[in-house]
Amino acid sequence: MRVRFAPSPTGALHIGGIRTALYNYLLAKKQKGTFILRIEDTDRTRFVPGAEEYILEALNWLGISPDEGPQQGGEFGPYRQSERKGMYAQYAMQLVENGHAYYAFDTPEELNEMRERLKKEGNHMARYDQSTRMNMKNSLTMSSKEVKAWLDAGKPYTIRIKIPENEEVVIQDIVRGEVIFQSNELDDKVMLKTDGMPTYHMANIVDDHFMKITHVIRGEEWLSSTAHHKYLYKFLDWEDTMPQFAHLPLILKPVGSGKLSKRDGKKFGFPVFPLSWNADTEEESFTGFREAGYIPEALLNFLAFLGWNPGTEQEMYSLENLIEDFSLERVNKSGARFDIDKIKWFNQQYLHAQSNEEILLALRPLLKEKAWAQEDKFLLSFIDLMKERASFYPDILEKGYYFFEDVKEYDEKTIRKKWNESSKAALLDYQKVLLGLDTFSASTIEESTKSYLEEKGLRFGDLFPMLRVCLSGSTKGPSVFEMMSLFGKEKVMKRIETGVGKFSVLI
Repeated sequence: MRVRFAPSPTGALHIGGIRTALYNYLLAKKQKGTFILRIEDTDRTRFVPGAEEYILEALNWLGISPDEGPQQGGEFGPYRQSERKGMYAQYAMQLVENGHAYYAFDTPEELNEMRERLKKEGNHMARYDQSTRMNMKNSLTMSSKEVKAWLDAGKPYTIRIKIPENEEVVIQDIVRGEVIFQSNELDDKVMLKTDGMPTYHMANIVDDHFMKITHVIRGEEWLSSTAHHKYLYKFLDWEDTMPQFAHLPLILKPVGSGKLSKRDGKKFGFPVFPLSWNADTEEESFTGFREAGYIPEALLNFLAFLGWNPGTEQEMYSLENLIEDFSLERVNKSGARFDIDKIKWFNQQYLHAQSNEEILLALRPLLKEKAWAQEDKFLLSFIDLMKERASFYPDILEKGYYFFEDVKEYDEKTIRKKWNESSKAALLDYQKVLLGLDTFSASTIEESTKSYLEEKGLRFGDLFPMLRVCLSGSTKGPSVFEMMSLFGKEKVMKRIETGVGKFSVLI
């Protein structure tokens, strides 16, 4: 089995492209096959510098690196279409020689005139096809002498496939079953452009043939082109090597209808790209999943379920599990809705399952950025306290900032409700208990605190809400005893003194 992911280097990868890459990767690995990256850069007008590097970095970050590609090499290269330019024209010419394609000499202005004329006649599906080709300027309507003169003069031309009339084209799609097209509904697509570069359709088939691709797994938007591709395999006498097709369902917007777009990401406030992309304009710049704090394994797990169902209740899948269980036969035909809450849930599950050491490794760049220098022993204990309250790596630092800095803001609602002379007296009295402790461990603090409350006839609610607000500014957070132990006696005493001094002012 040989499969390929064939993106165009025109910008950042949409999440749908990554899902396509993932499904190709899973199928290849399950069948002990080869996963190929091919850069389809024949449209030089849309080429964006840095896009190819971005694509490879995204695949590497997700852990689905190709076996063959522009950087990996392989015996079926080159793996950039722009470097294969010399081989496409001969097959376009072969189509012409065999009567399956023709030279078209129409100018853009003449093509527009044809479309406008047909629109006026009530045909709003104007196209270059069986019904219009004999009224246009091409090698079918011109004499061989005229055609030769045009070509000898070096005038511009395109090569168009000649779609037969009144035929039925049947495609057996792994996901969608039998799909039937009527040839009269197909246009004579351009195979070779005026600059000598092939269109997607021509290059795609030639490359798939010579790279020995066995399965083409791609988005639903390419289903309508499959009839043209089947004709190309037939016209080039390559039908025996035609790959099996599988067209994946659309990824839909979180709400409403229609395909998920990069604009939806901006609108709803979530990423639609694996990595951040910085364009020349702010409008074209986007935050990626990596930069938003997502774990790659969580993103892959989420993406696998955007169109695939294992047929069980299991949701958590490692990449190895996905390789083992994945099959195209269980890919749905209908569109899959992008649920941002679900991917957050996946990320949370993966984060909680990681070791403190793994999380520390991920947090080091953020810690360095904030200049929060602490020994690893402190940081690992801090992570252990905070990770269950986080969905993303940055959450750990944002929610636990008070371990590194003074409290920025106090919960005024709790202060107004709980702060009085009794709670003030209890806190000040409680300081004496803490001062008398020789060992400032969580268990020692807890034991002495319970004894103090029992001795004074106090309830936990008489002391703990205001103690927590002193320490962290909030009544929420990790175990107060673990928190105090990690702070150390000196910092705890200082936090209580600062809090007592501020609370009376706040109310």
